[in-house]
Amino acid sequence: MPTRRILVVGPSWVGDMVMAQSLFMTLQAEDPCAIDVLAPGWSLPILERMPEVRHGIAMPLGHGQFGFGMRWRLGRELAPARYDQAIVLPGSLKSALVPFFAGIARRTAFRGEMRYGLINDMRALDKAALPMTVQRFVALGLQPGAALPRPLPRPRLVADAANQARLRAAHGLAAERPAISFMPGAEYGPAKQWPLPHFAALARALVARGQQVWVLGSTKDAPAGDEIVAAAGDGVVNLCGRTQLADAVDLLAMSEAAISNDSGLMHVAAALDRPLVAVYGSSTPDHTPPLADRVVVRYLRLECSPCFARVCPLGHTRCLTEVTPESVLNALDSLALGTPLRFAGSAGTT
Repeated sequence: MPTRRILVVGPSWVGDMVMAQSLFMTLQAEDPCAIDVLAPGWSLPILERMPEVRHGIAMPLGHGQFGFGMRWRLGRELAPARYDQAIVLPGSLKSALVPFFAGIARRTAFRGEMRYGLINDMRALDKAALPMTVQRFVALGLQPGAALPRPLPRPRLVADAANQARLRAAHGLAAERPAISFMPGAEYGPAKQWPLPHFAALARALVARGQQVWVLGSTKDAPAGDEIVAAAGDGVVNLCGRTQLADAVDLLAMSEAAISNDSGLMHVAAALDRPLVAVYGSSTPDHTPPLADRVVVRYLRLECSPCFARVCPLGHTRCLTEVTPESVLNALDSLALGTPLRFAGSAGTT
């Protein structure tokens, strides 16, 4: 039976939460333990798909809210759990308050905002030695200076077969035609979003060769899904805003492959070991790559990349517009999907 009890203060983004599973796997491999994760409420369905996590605990405050009193009360509520260690993944001062108020003896994190005393196992972050987010997460689960495991454990989410059957029935999703999932959204901003006409042109090519396309995302992404459907026609289903995050996990698990911007759902697809083409614009796969083998990354490495801007500061977004639909289709075919097809869409590209 696990003897250690660990509270992890989780990140605020879907992709980061998926990558945090590598930390949970590392902790369990070092010494079986009970891991609870304090995280935004939206992330609890993701945590439920991670066998390494005992409980997800909803943080009652939204992103950016300080809520000193609420954090004090939550910390006192968690104190009876008698955690042996807290690992704080965000770098903010407020993220370190709950473990301190809970009286957790060892509180581990990288040096961030002024939180000396709140964190008593303070680590210096060498960004050159740990360039990837997942490496930084895993390092916090090891003793200071310890070498990272090689290879790093990769996130592996678990699908729910019963929910998959429910989703097929509820949305009339054909089982006889292989599905390619599109994730056209990116919460960060338009400088990470492949153009919708490119998605539509790719959808037309896939439907022409007998595949169906599922467009996945949040309610915010529904207009983008509608635009792809309007331009691509039959064989494309817009599920944006019609499913919950756990449903997206199960839909991706049923997909033959996925096409995604650098987004949270990209990391979900990788964690389900789906063949994946990932399109990067203002960000870079050097820091947050999809953690899987069956992946092709389309990233042009222009002279202005990566800028990490939400909106292209130069106004042209060439890093995305010049990733052609044909190149993404060829990337899919390189993952041994279907029969290579001469591309028929233009979308203003070559």
